[in-house]
Amino acid sequence: MATAAETHGFARLWCGEHVVLVDTPASRYPYSADGRIAVPADADWLDPLLALSFAAAVTSRIELATGVLLLPEHNPVVVAKQAATLDVLSGGRFTLGVGAGWSAEEFAALGVPFAGRGRRTEEYLAAMRALWAEDPASFAGEFTRFEAIRVNPKPLRGGRLPVVTGGNSHAALRRCATLADGWYGFNLPAAEVPAHIAVLADECARHGRAFDELSVAVALSDGTPEHLPALAAAGVTELVVVGAPPPTPDAASAWVAELARTWLPRTAAE
Repeated sequence: MATAAETHGFARLWCGEHVVLVDTPASRYPYSADGRIAVPADADWLDPLLALSFAAAVTSRIELATGVLLLPEHNPVVVAKQAATLDVLSGGRFTLGVGAGWSAEEFAALGVPFAGRGRRTEEYLAAMRALWAEDPASFAGEFTRFEAIRVNPKPLRGGRLPVVTGGNSHAALRRCATLADGWYGFNLPAAEVPAHIAVLADECARHGRAFDELSVAVALSDGTPEHLPALAAAGVTELVVVGAPPPTPDAASAWVAELARTWLPRTAAE
C-alpha cells in the first residue's frame, strides 16, 4: 500500500493507534453520532511507529504521520527517541500526530490514569520538544521530570519535529492553537468543517498565533471529491482518505489505484 500510494502521488501516509480495544466499551467514542467505534475490537491495529518505519524503508518521497498516537499512554522520553529515529531514517518525512485518547478501558489496561489525560498530553509534548531541541535536556512537570539527559538522535529539521494534534472538541482545538504545528480533524461531516476551522482560527487569535502557521488536515465522514474546493477555501490543507486496505499486496495496489482515480487530479494519478 505504501509503495502504491507513493507511485500514485498521494502526499502522506497516516497511521492511527489503539494499543488495546475491548468488546463492549463503556467509554463513548467521540467521533460518531452513536458513540460507538465502527472498527471491531478484534481488528488488526499495527503499531503506528513500527508500521511507518516499515513504510519509510520501502518509499523515498511520501510523507509519514501518526494519525494519531495516543501520547498520554506512552513514556514521553521513549516516544521522543522513537519519533526522532523515524524522522532520521525517513530523511525528515515524519510528522508526529498526537491525541489525548477517549477509551478509559485502554488507559486502565496500560496502568495510566484516564483523568488528566489532556494535561498529560500537553506536558509530554513540552517535554519531548525539550528533548528534541536541547542536549542535555532537563524538564520538571506534574507527570514527568528529568535532569541533564541526552536523548539522540535529534530530528532533522533543526531539532524540531512537526507535531499535529487531533480531536474535534473545543479543548482539542485550543490545544492545537497553543501547542501544535497543525490540526487533524477526524470523521467530520464536510458541512461542519468550516465551523471547526473558525473555532481554531479564533483560538489562534486569542493566543496571539497566526492561523496560517498551521496545517489543517481533515478526514471526512461523508466526503466526496466535489467537496474539495470548498474545503480548500475554508482553510483545509490536506484531506485524509480513511479506509482499510485489502489483505493481499496485489489487491492493496489495485485499491490504492482506485482511490487515486477517485480523489487525485488526473495529472497526479498518472
